[in-house]
Amino acid sequence: MSLLLFQPTAPGSSSAGTSHQFTATLTLLGESSSVLFQSSRVYSAIKILAFIPSFVKSRPFTGKHTNSVFQPLPLHPLHYMPIERRTNLKKKTALQFAILCGVPLVMVLGNSMLIPVFPQMKQAMGLTQFQVGLIVTFFSVPAGILIPFAGLLSDRYGRKVIIVPALFIYGLGGLICGFSALFMEEPYSLLLAGRVVQGAGAGGTYQLAMALTGDTFQSSERTKALGLLEASNGLGKVLSPILGSLIALLSWYAPFFAYGLLAFPIALGVWFLVPEMQGKHTCESLQEYWRKLKEVFKEKGRLLLASYLVGMVALFLLFGVLSYISDILESTYNVYGLKKGFVLAIPVFSMALTSYLSGQFLSDKQFLWKPIIVGGMFTTAVTLGLLPLFTSLKPHMATLFLTGVSIGILLPPINSLITGATSTDRRGMITCLYGTVRFFGVAIGPPSFGLAAGLGTWAMFLGCACIAATTAIIAAVSITPPRPSE
Repeated sequence: MSLLLFQPTAPGSSSAGTSHQFTATLTLLGESSSVLFQSSRVYSAIKILAFIPSFVKSRPFTGKHTNSVFQPLPLHPLHYMPIERRTNLKKKTALQFAILCGVPLVMVLGNSMLIPVFPQMKQAMGLTQFQVGLIVTFFSVPAGILIPFAGLLSDRYGRKVIIVPALFIYGLGGLICGFSALFMEEPYSLLLAGRVVQGAGAGGTYQLAMALTGDTFQSSERTKALGLLEASNGLGKVLSPILGSLIALLSWYAPFFAYGLLAFPIALGVWFLVPEMQGKHTCESLQEYWRKLKEVFKEKGRLLLASYLVGMVALFLLFGVLSYISDILESTYNVYGLKKGFVLAIPVFSMALTSYLSGQFLSDKQFLWKPIIVGGMFTTAVTLGLLPLFTSLKPHMATLFLTGVSIGILLPPINSLITGATSTDRRGMITCLYGTVRFFGVAIGPPSFGLAAGLGTWAMFLGCACIAATTAIIAAVSITPPRPSE
């Protein structure tokens, strides 16, 4: 490579050239360099030395030792940007990611924020415990059904085209519920319809936010981003009972308006501020989708069905117990308002924290996955079976804390078993179905506990213990964790 450094003309000389005209050419080729001078060597050397600082400053040094004097550096593009522009880009990326984190945060509020308000809803609308539990069911069933289809549509048309309308539908459903309660004397039927609309908007939105995050960030940044996205999901689970209790101080239907106030700005932020990979979106046909699904279950059906059952039962028991505890906190222990929200957050917090720690510890210890899953379900059976023994609040909460721990510890290995059960091109459909069965567990939990409460506390919780123990036995028989080499 030849670089012309200078070709000066002495003052007062003509363009035709005089004895004072100097030129120099610096040639850099591979690991050798040569300098040609056509005139005064001293003058040329001074000019070269004067040029070197600005040249070095414009070419960052990697610190690697080679024979080359200067190296072209294929560094991250940020290294070649001015500092001010680099800082602005980082701030913009942080804002984009904060918006993406808002998607799972607002989605997880869909059910958990309403559980502390169940007693007020019962009183205001004259409902039974079963009827108030249907408010969760009418949200979770459509959400679970639509999860796989949301994934298919996003592959064909793009992530944002699905996420943004889904968020608006989610917020609209909340407003339907809120206005029905505000203006109607008997709002229950329209409120359930609004919950169906809201659930349709919620279906698959979190999974699509994860996919969009994976598209936006690369390599190590992607791993950190997905970890923080999951952390925002856990944070929403912990904060939702507290937020629900706090907002319900205004009115029992105020939380429904909060869904719209949260979802609409996030939808606009995703549309205008979060970039999406450009390119042709392709999607396999529905027939091909079902064909691959049958192949997966033919090969790994026993493992997958057992894992799905564990995940569904775990969330069925958690949300069922939370709905029951929400009722007795007021009727038995006289715990109301914000204090009630903090009490309900205890088992959710223990589950989220244990799930995070379990995921960190068990990620490379496949031989522990099956014992942890089976042990977690058996521990859940024991803690739920002990609940009727206690008649004061503190032992009740301590037992629920342990229930959250036992459920939280088994969820990460179950997630890993499901995601690792098949190849990458089929993993999306398997994880979407897992999201569906988890939603179904949430959907049937509160109304089932509402019906079982009529049988008595002992019958209800011993039945729960039997369900958990049976699930543990099925997991022990059916689950075979992968070998470390797989």
